[in-house]
Amino acid sequence: MHLKTMKCNPFCLIASLEDLDMFNRPEERASFEDLFRAFDRNVTFQFFKSFRRVRINFTNTLAAAEARAKLHKSDFSGREVRLYFAQSVHIGSPHLEPPKPDKQFLLSPPPSPPVGWEQAKDATPVINYDLLCAISRLGPGEKYELQPGTPTTPSVVVHVCENDQESSGNEEDMDGGRRPRPKIIQTRRPEYTVTQ
Repeated sequence: MHLKTMKCNPFCLIASLEDLDMFNRPEERASFEDLFRAFDRNVTFQFFKSFRRVRINFTNTLAAAEARAKLHKSDFSGREVRLYFAQSVHIGSPHLEPPKPDKQFLLSPPPSPPVGWEQAKDATPVINYDLLCAISRLGPGEKYELQPGTPTTPSVVVHVCENDQESSGNEEDMDGGRRPRPKIIQTRRPEYTVTQ
């Protein structure tokens, strides 16, 4: 959170008035304005009836300081007039800032990673040399059981292909005829029953 700072405006005075009739009667306003025009001919006024305040804007700071020194706690129409220098309040930055990242949950799209975050490096793959050695000892057409089956899990079996020279050649057999393509059996669709 940003700190609240207050600056005094030496050109402006705020008059605190108890008499609400002064805001409604033009002759009362004119006599009030004449009190301050004696210090500065170009003074301007802003009347805030609901706050019972008047903002008095001077053209120089000396006139504002002199008016406050002479008219503060003075009597106007049987009521005391209090004068204060106007203060401008500045709270934080003029721009809206994003929320703190520690409170963001389930946002879509996800927020940017926090400062200092680094991606974890992938671990190097584990190479099972015993498995590679066992597979290399297999000959064409042999099979090797990697994981024996249990009542709840299937077994994992590796079937070694035939020689590369035989399988990488033409689709023709040694006899000169074409090798028959294996027929692909379609998987049976599950039974569908309409439930209502």
